[in-house]
Amino acid sequence: MRLLITTPTGVVVDRDDVVSVRAEDPTGSFGILGGHADFVTALRSSIVGWRQRDAEVGYCAVRRGVLTVTAGRTVAVATREAIFDADVARLADTVRDWFHVAAEADRAARSETMRLQVMAVRQIMKYLRPEPPGPPGAGP
Repeated sequence: MRLLITTPTGVVVDRDDVVSVRAEDPTGSFGILGGHADFVTALRSSIVGWRQRDAEVGYCAVRRGVLTVTAGRTVAVATREAIFDADVARLADTVRDWFHVAAEADRAARSETMRLQVMAVRQIMKYLRPEPPGPPGAGP
């Protein structure tokens, strides 16, 4: 089988001696062998692993992406960011960092959204309930 992992800036992995591939989507981890039916799934930020004909293994951390299987012979992963490394422990740290950064970005986005919603409600309330006029005889 051929395994192709690409980012917008280039090809990270291009192997044509792959026997099996392991990846992870939102439903969990799964494996692909040669002859697999055509398949498309969205990947989580995770580690894609594979075994080659010579029994060597390879690993690549991907920051989400789309995995496709075509004609049972080609497994392609398109992702925004990928890091190839023989040290799976180092890749696991990278994926943990990605999850941490994503969680912080989500928290900041929720906070900003809430701030904008409160400002909008205050503005609406200002027009629905105008300030009462001051006491008679008081200046502007």
